Amino acid sequence: MVDYWVLDNGARLVSEEIPHLRSVAMGIYVGVGSRDEADEMNGTTHFIEHLLFKGTATRTAKDIAEAFESIGGQLNAYTSKEYTCFYARTLDENFEEALDILFDMVFNSVFMDKDLLTEKGVIVEEIGMYEDSPDELIHDVFSQLLWRNHALGRPILGTKETVMALKRESVIEYYRQYYVPSNMVIAIAGNINNSMVRIKVSEWLHRVQNHPVSRAKLPPDIPPKNELRLITKDTEQVQLCIGTPSISYSHDERHVQNIMNSILGGGIGSRLFQTIREEKGLAYSVYTYPTSYSDSGSFCIYAATSPEKINDLMAGLGEELDKFRTNGVTADEINRAQRQIKANMYLGMESVMNRMSRLGKSVMFYDRIIPLEEVIDNIMAVTADDIQRFANQVLVPDKLCLAAIGGKEVLSVVEKGLSSVTRMGCHSSSNSWSESGCSQVRHRVQ
Repeated sequence: MVDYWVLDNGARLVSEEIPHLRSVAMGIYVGVGSRDEADEMNGTTHFIEHLLFKGTATRTAKDIAEAFESIGGQLNAYTSKEYTCFYARTLDENFEEALDILFDMVFNSVFMDKDLLTEKGVIVEEIGMYEDSPDELIHDVFSQLLWRNHALGRPILGTKETVMALKRESVIEYYRQYYVPSNMVIAIAGNINNSMVRIKVSEWLHRVQNHPVSRAKLPPDIPPKNELRLITKDTEQVQLCIGTPSISYSHDERHVQNIMNSILGGGIGSRLFQTIREEKGLAYSVYTYPTSYSDSGSFCIYAATSPEKINDLMAGLGEELDKFRTNGVTADEINRAQRQIKANMYLGMESVMNRMSRLGKSVMFYDRIIPLEEVIDNIMAVTADDIQRFANQVLVPDKLCLAAIGGKEVLSVVEKGLSSVTRMGCHSSSNSWSESGCSQVRHRVQ
């Protein structure tokens, strides 16, 4: 049984009773992400995520870690471009203790000067780790290229320069602006009583300050055109991301996009995997993925290959995209993709963490609980005509952008090979990289 309430202070609470389990998952979703930051504050949201694990007025960082370890629980968090989530999973008998610690962290952290200095060093090391991982870095290079100077193009981690320049007063002001009940969704699932959950959550939230939150999110207004960014690094393989702007997570055709993604490059049975890797041996890793935000999105093709195979890989990708737009997909492909997505969704419901996450995101994104059956009905209603129409709206050659990381001697080959995919010229941007991050950055208490 699922209950959904909007509490007196504006917090949204959703709770699902699952009596046959012995576990409980809980999450606090805060409506703030890297997109909300000013340029000079880039990395603040992720920095605060770290700091909330460093101790409160009554618990040290060690107390928090040991408390969860002593009950066999799990505690974690992640920062995205539009929201931040703190979550935990415990046995049902430890639910109240875990909830108390989670709320204490979110509302009562002390932001000690020494902790700010320590965590700045930790995050600088984290940024360095991503810069040393070209298969991670390429997705942020692509995001920066696609969104250009918009906030969506900035890295979640920030840069070494912006993180080190953050001031305690500015960080606390930012924290107080967004970390209030009116800007939160609390999701809980497992062996709990919904009425008891509402009482416990309400008791906690009435202790803290609250005010309305206004988020001035400017939608991207970027005329799509071919763009190219080449990053020189001494790597064995060339990393590639080719993509285009796409749709938001509330768009009517989001289910069409999911089916298209599954068929084109979403798994080992997809066209790109079977053609580019299995038949032609042009890449070990090749896949597609959509990314959706509240007012925009992107669709990306990723591949990594050795320098001598660049030309063949680019030609192969261009050929497959042409076929997809021109010839469409078959009924068998649609049926296989629909069944795969349906199975994944139902299997995911066997995890209490997945159930909690689905509830939290459903309320945060759509302000309602979307029944699983409704989603599956929409998936099963997608047709071949829908996919071909959508592909010709999104996978347009003169909208495609390409980001690449590789040795200096092969990047000129990549630039020439872009015409194989776009069939058009492109505008090349500078060969430099000063920002790093990831689409979803996780912080784990060991």
